[in-house]
Amino acid sequence: MEPSRTAKAHHRPHRTQHTVVAGILLTAGLLLPSPAAEAKPAPAIDALRQQADQLNTQLEQLTEQYDGLRVRLRQAQRASAIAKATSRRETKALKGIQQRVGRLAALRYMNSAPDEAPALFSAKDPQALLDQAATLHFFTQQDDTQVRQLTQAIQNAERAWQNARDQASRSTLLKAQLAQKKATIGRTLDKLRRPLLKDAVERAEHGESVPEIPGGSTKAIGAVRAALTQLGVPYVWGGATPGKGFDCSGLTMWAYKQVGVNLPHYGGDQWNAGVHVSRSDLQPGDLVFFYSDIHHMGMYLGDGKFIHAPHTGDHVRVADLATRPFAGAVRIV
Repeated sequence: MEPSRTAKAHHRPHRTQHTVVAGILLTAGLLLPSPAAEAKPAPAIDALRQQADQLNTQLEQLTEQYDGLRVRLRQAQRASAIAKATSRRETKALKGIQQRVGRLAALRYMNSAPDEAPALFSAKDPQALLDQAATLHFFTQQDDTQVRQLTQAIQNAERAWQNARDQASRSTLLKAQLAQKKATIGRTLDKLRRPLLKDAVERAEHGESVPEIPGGSTKAIGAVRAALTQLGVPYVWGGATPGKGFDCSGLTMWAYKQVGVNLPHYGGDQWNAGVHVSRSDLQPGDLVFFYSDIHHMGMYLGDGKFIHAPHTGDHVRVADLATRPFAGAVRIV
């Protein structure tokens, strides 16, 4: 039988609440040790949660800016692609006009004469000569139009290329801004999540209700909170029953079912149930898989930790991601 919370507290080394919270804050990088800081009592976890709410508001603002930059980037990329296509089209038109004007110039040169009247009277076929002269006259009239088209095509091609270069430069700048915003969001998420994740896990271990954990989608965080309520439940092969027993895929299936997401009770199928994400991009609620044949899995919590049902004789627990050979991760929602 699991010892009661009172019994656990009796056997633990005596620590004040202030010491616990101060350690959490130091771990999260939110409080720097100094004589002034040590002289004042550390804030309670509720005060820390209030600070987290304020940071969460800032995070939402950053997320909106990030989404706006993504939209602008896509627009810039589309505009750049259109500009390049326009440039290629105008360049092709330019070459065609150059060829036509060149043929016209050659034809006029070969058929020109200082005085066409004697040739008309001495020709064996005066009508043919008149037809040829009429044709040349038509091309002469068209000459100015061809030149104007040529000039316009050159201008269009130059503008299109300049537009393409401008849009490419804009896209590069926006990519850099996106990277900077993403890094800022990541750092803010870490500051929000670390101390409150520790608090949530500790409360869950004591059988208390699991508070909100910032970061990630609403459903993913809901699945995390559901999984944390099962800490200490024994491993049972094929199990998916809260309070009685889980295997690894049964735990993740049950947790996501609590937020309305149905997953199969098989790790191999859950591997294909969402979008694969890199280890560096992990968020709370992502499914994490281990070993080359992905025969074990769990749910990522944040701060390099995940929750899982390990094996027969063990129970649902929180572990470090580094303790098992990481094979990949899947984002469900």
